[in-house]
Amino acid sequence: MHSIPGRRLVMGLFLIFLLLPIYWLVNMSFKTNSEIVSTMTLWPHTPTLQHYKRIFTDESWYSGYINSLEYVVLNTIISIAVALPAAYAFSRYRFLGDKHLFFWLLSNRMAPAAVYALPFFNLYSAIGLFDTPWAVALAHCIFNVPLAVWILEGFVSGVPREIDETAFLDGYSFPRFFIRILVPLIASGIGVAAFFCFMFSWVELLLARTLTSVQAKPIAAIMTRTVSAAGMDWGLLAAAGVLTIIPGALVIWFVRNYIARGFALGRV
Repeated sequence: MHSIPGRRLVMGLFLIFLLLPIYWLVNMSFKTNSEIVSTMTLWPHTPTLQHYKRIFTDESWYSGYINSLEYVVLNTIISIAVALPAAYAFSRYRFLGDKHLFFWLLSNRMAPAAVYALPFFNLYSAIGLFDTPWAVALAHCIFNVPLAVWILEGFVSGVPREIDETAFLDGYSFPRFFIRILVPLIASGIGVAAFFCFMFSWVELLLARTLTSVQAKPIAAIMTRTVSAAGMDWGLLAAAGVLTIIPGALVIWFVRNYIARGFALGRV
């Protein structure tokens, strides 16, 4: 009982440590640039919405968010669609080299994104996919599909094989069994895998910047435009950062229960 106040103190300090950068970012987004560079204040003395107004009214800014969301959603859908049958195969069947193939899939994530930047750039430029959301979405699959397969394989393995056999005895075809029975049973795993695919694709910058130039440029690349000969536009950069955090925070909120189940199964 005597340790409870100490635990609360440690937890409070830990939360302050985590939330302080976010608070400071939000704080800066409502300040003018002159106030940001002149003195340090805990809250805006002259609050302004001019930075947010510029982002929502300037197409060159808000298009970056649209582009980012477009390729992130595409990548998440593709990764889950490919990983689901692969995870089922690794879980239910034994074939020559299955463990080696499974390890090889995971080993793709061990290489940095810079290794794939030049090959993807050359390939997509040749086939006309450069500077499109599909280019980034497909490039991110090399990292997200292995992770999704690894997560979903654990959830599929948690479903008893007797369910498969019973469904087939009842006359279910494999596609019908897969969609009507298996997918609902591993819905939490799909949520966890989709979360990690979304977050990786949302924060990854190197491939997203290399494979786009104008039409599909992501918001993270557009944020570098705040640097000019006149200096750094700190308030605009902070406002863009705040808006960049929101999608990830919303995804975490909606799949928080699924993530907890993933930890319980030991796959996250």
